[in-house]
Amino acid sequence: MDRIILLILSVLLFSCKKGNITEISEAKPSNTISEAKPEIFESPNFTITEANKLLELPLHCVTTQYPNKLGQTIGGKEDLSEPKALHPIFYGCFDWHSAVHGYWSMVTLLDKFPTMERAEEAIAILEAKITKKNVAQELMYFSKPLNKSYERTYGWAWLLKLAEALNTWDHPKAKQLEGNLAPLTQKIIANYEVFLPKLVYPIRVGEHTNTAFGLAFAFDYAITVNDTNFAQAIKKRAKEFYLEDYGCPIKWEPSGYDFLSPCLEELDIMRRVLSKADFKRWLASFMPELIDKNYTLDVAKVSDRSDGKLVHLDGLNFSRAWVLYGLASTYPEYSHLNNIANEHLKYSYPNLVGDSYEGGHWLGSFAIYALSQNKQ
Repeated sequence: MDRIILLILSVLLFSCKKGNITEISEAKPSNTISEAKPEIFESPNFTITEANKLLELPLHCVTTQYPNKLGQTIGGKEDLSEPKALHPIFYGCFDWHSAVHGYWSMVTLLDKFPTMERAEEAIAILEAKITKKNVAQELMYFSKPLNKSYERTYGWAWLLKLAEALNTWDHPKAKQLEGNLAPLTQKIIANYEVFLPKLVYPIRVGEHTNTAFGLAFAFDYAITVNDTNFAQAIKKRAKEFYLEDYGCPIKWEPSGYDFLSPCLEELDIMRRVLSKADFKRWLASFMPELIDKNYTLDVAKVSDRSDGKLVHLDGLNFSRAWVLYGLASTYPEYSHLNNIANEHLKYSYPNLVGDSYEGGHWLGSFAIYALSQNKQ
């Protein structure tokens, strides 16, 4: 009798476990491949009308000193000062790096749309702020031993992106501004060259310290100005960090405060540093699902745009878009990813102008870069 009871209990227990396994196996991730054709989203138009709206954001914030998040390490009471005294150029837009990409936004929009309504006002700010004297003060801050890791590497990357934009800007004042900024630019390059050999493992997060993002923008600068030694150092480190990676779990993304995709940012740097043949082989192992024309990637939803951390997810939508646009423009077999990028822009772009300062002080730069990568 005891043996019969034990047999019945065993059958019931096995049935319960099997039911649980079946239930788990049928769960579907939010980012998946479907047999149904995805909805078609229209490609955004980057026009002078949009540029006039986007220019309002950096014009407002680059000279707005407060509120401000300095993020500094205090070595003594002499370090306590107002943001404008510490950073005579990059004191606005809430924090240093946002001020930097605010200036990048102005230069980029002026280059693409020189007849914008407030173009002269933007040029006047650039001339008044990016002076040799102000750059020397910014450089002094970075030269203090306590500040050797300041803005590493997110702010560093955007500073080089600004220097790159000044280098390619077709305007009579551009070369002078680039020359004025050069001492700080060279300091940032030197910081990279010291830091990268020491970084044993890449930082794979969705916020500022993401290594792949910092490398991608730095590599763009190096290629644009033909700094072959810097470019080779970045290429070498990127391969050491990422070449053996495979099966990136993008279905785990996003985390709650992400504005960068760990998977897609890695893809973005490897697209730059690998040959086309090598990159195709690497991507087929790293994110094989992207080649499917029915691949989908849910947009990141923002619940409260007045929350400075939750609004990061709008930035994630823009940064995902620029990576997907870049991939699709280089490799036609991935052109279907333009539609996913369009969807991400459609969700977050309408909230830019008139948004609270929590997002408005920086998201315009992300939107501008995403729009500039759209080659459809």
